[in-house]
Amino acid sequence: MVRMHTAAMGQADGAAAHGEFIRLDRGESMRLLATAPVGRLIFTVNALPAVRLMNFALADGLIVLRTAADTTVARRVHDTIVAFEADDLDAATSSGWSVIVTGRATLVTDPELLARYQRMPLVAWAPGDRDQCVEITTELVEGRRVRRPAESTDPQQSPQDAARDLQPG
Repeated sequence: MVRMHTAAMGQADGAAAHGEFIRLDRGESMRLLATAPVGRLIFTVNALPAVRLMNFALADGLIVLRTAADTTVARRVHDTIVAFEADDLDAATSSGWSVIVTGRATLVTDPELLARYQRMPLVAWAPGDRDQCVEITTELVEGRRVRRPAESTDPQQSPQDAARDLQPG
């Protein structure tokens, strides 16, 4: 894991500037992704960005979505590069994680694979029959954890010094 302090990333000084981002490896990112109930599919429609909330499942290292044949997702994402983002953030503690996956989306047409995905415990939140499946490869996986370090009485004190001050002995 690589730790990056937001102050070192050129962000403005202040409370948020003393937090820290931790870059997560692929394994930890995929583990966290598997715990999220919903994510955001990001793709383009007529060269404009589009974002759809989607529940999903992971299968064999792929992201699997269920949709209907008449949806924008089914009509627009086949054989395109998309992004998929999921997170778990806590505003009260200024902490959480985010994972962004970039990969190729494919509308599943193989009858055996489609039947397998339809047997998965993936129930679409949207109403109506969701008989189409989209799979997204996980070619690029970028995960980050953000957290606010322990509070310090000295606003100029580094996060490392603040953490050291809280340790016994």
